[in-house]
Amino acid sequence: MNEVYSLSAQTGKSWYRTRLVIFIGSSIVIAFLLVLVSMTLYITSGAAELDLSRPGYQSVQGQVERSDTFKSFPASGAVDAATIDEFQRLFDEQVKQVTAVDVFNPDVLTDQALGIDAPGADE
Repeated sequence: MNEVYSLSAQTGKSWYRTRLVIFIGSSIVIAFLLVLVSMTLYITSGAAELDLSRPGYQSVQGQVERSDTFKSFPASGAVDAATIDEFQRLFDEQVKQVTAVDVFNPDVLTDQALGIDAPGADE
């Protein structure tokens, strides 16, 4: 009886090892396929052409005009009434910009409405 149990245990261990190897191998293959699909979408969608962090665009990175008018709120510091009032003021400014947009207007997605138009560019 002990021999049958020993043989059964060895068969079970090898079955689990085989399943583990298949699981790890299939996980690697699935991860590779997902990366392949995402890189294909990145290239075909045109997002790769907009990515200025790529090595081919390092020469033109200095020509980009940065006009960040968004005033952020500090992530650390004391929390008191003045801080809460400052946060509420900044929050209300952003809410005004968002709620001022007529969402059913077809011009909502223009560059000017989104705030991504080039400064000084005439339309």
